[in-house]
Amino acid sequence: MIEVGSVLLHEDVVRENFVCNLSKCKGACCIEGDAGAPLNHDELGVLKEIYPKVKPYMTAKGIKAVEDQGTHVTDFEGDYTTPCVDTNKECAYVTWENGITKCAIEKAYEQGAITWQKPISCHLYPIRITAYPEFDVLNYDRWSICSPACSFGDELKVKVHEFLKGPLIRKYGAEWYAELEDFMDGADLSHL
Repeated sequence: MIEVGSVLLHEDVVRENFVCNLSKCKGACCIEGDAGAPLNHDELGVLKEIYPKVKPYMTAKGIKAVEDQGTHVTDFEGDYTTPCVDTNKECAYVTWENGITKCAIEKAYEQGAITWQKPISCHLYPIRITAYPEFDVLNYDRWSICSPACSFGDELKVKVHEFLKGPLIRKYGAEWYAELEDFMDGADLSHL
């Protein structure tokens, strides 16, 4: 593990390559899995507040899922997630463009309808955060549907943390990311 401030990063976050390749995976991470996208407690009120402005960007099935289940749900492990359409398939906030999934929340953000981009768990994927009272642990979530992203990352020689610079700054701040870069500049990663 690598320690930067009060965050521990698994070595894979700085060692492995990754760049989303939506032309290959079609955004499968938004429609596959056993639950919706993880949500922090502080995101629940935000989702409820922005829903009326996000709704115009959603599909009819997504709207029905939110109106039936709420803007968030509690999953089988007791964690907060986005609701799903068709029992744990696609996220209720998914929409499509040219056969590729897009996030209705992010579309509303891009159009200036809201100022919140999307849940941080979505923005940081494939990094997953395990939050403890005194520190966070960042792990690289390996999933077969992301193999095109791994290949593309290898081709472009872009590490997971580099690909996710913007989301990491959103979560931890520019000063924290600069500290991570300073660590990386002086680190000998040959033993990892």
